[in-house]
Amino acid sequence: MKKPTMRDIGKAVGVSAVTVSKALAGKAGMSDKIRRRIQTVAEEMGYEYPSGEKVRRRLNLDIGILIPDQYFQSDSFYSVLYKRLVQKLAESSHFGLLELLNAESEASLTLPNLIRSHRVDGMILLGQPSKEYYRMMAQQETPVVFLDFYDEHGSADSVVGDNTYGCYRLTSHLIRNGHTKIGFVGNYRVTSSIMDRYLGFYRAMLLADLPIREDWIIPDRQERTGLIDLALPKELPTAFVCNCDLVAQKLIGQLEGMGLRVPEDISVTGYDDFSVGETHGPALSTFRVDTESMIELAVKMIVDRCSGLKKPFGRTVVSGQPIYRDSEKALK
Repeated sequence: MKKPTMRDIGKAVGVSAVTVSKALAGKAGMSDKIRRRIQTVAEEMGYEYPSGEKVRRRLNLDIGILIPDQYFQSDSFYSVLYKRLVQKLAESSHFGLLELLNAESEASLTLPNLIRSHRVDGMILLGQPSKEYYRMMAQQETPVVFLDFYDEHGSADSVVGDNTYGCYRLTSHLIRNGHTKIGFVGNYRVTSSIMDRYLGFYRAMLLADLPIREDWIIPDRQERTGLIDLALPKELPTAFVCNCDLVAQKLIGQLEGMGLRVPEDISVTGYDDFSVGETHGPALSTFRVDTESMIELAVKMIVDRCSGLKKPFGRTVVSGQPIYRDSEKALK
């Protein structure tokens, strides 16, 4: 018996194959009524994804969004991502429920209330907690997707930005502009994202045969307590690559407090292309992360898992682009 195609489903519903594709992928562009009709017909016809899994997409899922509370300040990067996650889920007729993970629950490996009360169908973990905690989460029956970090053991689906490539591009740009003394700001032992950004910096320096001084690798945070004061050495490099825009702004303020100018005396780059509220100093050169694509993929992954899709866990890397502004300059 011939397997049904998206075109077959479209004919049965009276829509195009493109509309069928969007409906089954959970994308916007149609009414909830049409989406439900397409999903019902697809299931009745036994449509299968290319991976061989039959469609059993469920509507009106409750999806928990768990964020370590150290990352969830007002208008922070993760609070903005959370709002977009809720909006994207709503566009696909699902509901997002927030729970903050406090330090006590993380240390005691206590499951989120949303899971213990069987309140949600799946969980998106936004922001990296301890390794013990996120691996415990991955072992639960409730499907989980990691957003903006990953487990090197591949214990769950994850969506991340192209962190290594991004910091490689920023560091290479500084090197091409004559900088040979470059530092990195970020504690690469805290999250997989910072580690990968440090590796991009390291790769660019290695390929250019430039030395990496340990006193120019500046920790910016601790695993449990969040951001800390930056301990700058007496002898400074000519440029710093920072692991995020927030830390870059903090560094610029500290340098200005020391009587140094950015970029006239020291060049600074950030990462994320994200800033909220008042900023001081020059417009920041950074790497713009495609957060919209990351959110769209995370929603699709968790809906697929909640709908019964069975396949090996994987990490999806979403690219971005460098944005060069006024916080760095070429050396003569």
